[in-house]
Amino acid sequence: MITELIEKIQHAAAHSQTLAIRGSGSKAFYGGELQGATLDVAAHHGIVDYAPSELVLTARAGTPLSEIEQLLREHNQMLAFEPPYFGSHATLGGCVASGLSGPRRPYSGAVRDFVLGVGMLDGRGQQLKFGGQVMKNVAGYDVSRLMSGSLGTLGVLLDVSLKVLPLPAAALSLRFAYDIQAAIRRMNAWAGQALPLSATCWQDGQLTIRLEGTQRAIQAAREKLGGELVADDTTFWRDIREQRAAFFLSPLPLWRLSVPSTAATLMLQGTQLIEWGGALRWLLSDAVPGTIRDAAAAAGGQATLFRGGDKHSGVYHPLPPALLAIQRRIKNNFDPHGIFNPRRLFREF
Repeated sequence: MITELIEKIQHAAAHSQTLAIRGSGSKAFYGGELQGATLDVAAHHGIVDYAPSELVLTARAGTPLSEIEQLLREHNQMLAFEPPYFGSHATLGGCVASGLSGPRRPYSGAVRDFVLGVGMLDGRGQQLKFGGQVMKNVAGYDVSRLMSGSLGTLGVLLDVSLKVLPLPAAALSLRFAYDIQAAIRRMNAWAGQALPLSATCWQDGQLTIRLEGTQRAIQAAREKLGGELVADDTTFWRDIREQRAAFFLSPLPLWRLSVPSTAATLMLQGTQLIEWGGALRWLLSDAVPGTIRDAAAAAGGQATLFRGGDKHSGVYHPLPPALLAIQRRIKNNFDPHGIFNPRRLFREF
């Protein structure tokens, strides 16, 4: 399989052809439009190594996330960043390449925080390996984590080593009636207290939080906070993570606004859902993209056109020239012929 991929990459480089890297296609909607001949990597799958006592798992990039998480559950462990699937056949490679994390992200960490090492093919067809299977294995620039969120623009992921964590002993969710401003204040106040928070979500006057940890810690937090117990909260948080909740079913463009958690209410046309203690604001709106991006920037953040809408105006928040130049140099080093997923991440290349 690897030999075949190398041959296709070298042929594309020699003939100035572009390649669209594809696993299951579950994240194809995200980022710029895919261009070029499909380079299918789904067949490169399987668990390579799993050491439950060491909290480390290594798998090939085409391995389904469902297979990985099933194996982890058998050992009472989990991917702590709670990756969204957006499709039943979602793969590990797509999970890392998209860099997307679920509701637990601000409390446990992002995808990149759990990537220990990667094997990959660069734009010359060279097989490279970075990092390893322990946390303290990096001297110099941490290339393995650089692959997280790169959307396949730097190379083809072959395998990934991840740190995993134990499942929480207990969990429950509580719901409160707050307007948007009160909810933002509450989420930030609770984040500064010794509470076992693992997820927050506000929408349409309802603030829902998840508590995870020991039974004793959760009970103490519940007595302190009050609130209404949420029935079937597992389904609730899965529907938020997978964007199957009613809010996400709108045909309007979906924007992902990353701002400081304490940022005031963003006065924008449309409806909002807030996660990550106030740091992630989902916005359904057909407002002018520039207006949305200006509002996010004024709040100290940035706006991404996550799904739908007109991508010709750009998907991601524009980078300052100096940062864009750095990104271009990184791209040129890994993919000198520009064959991998052109303009998927940046409009310029």
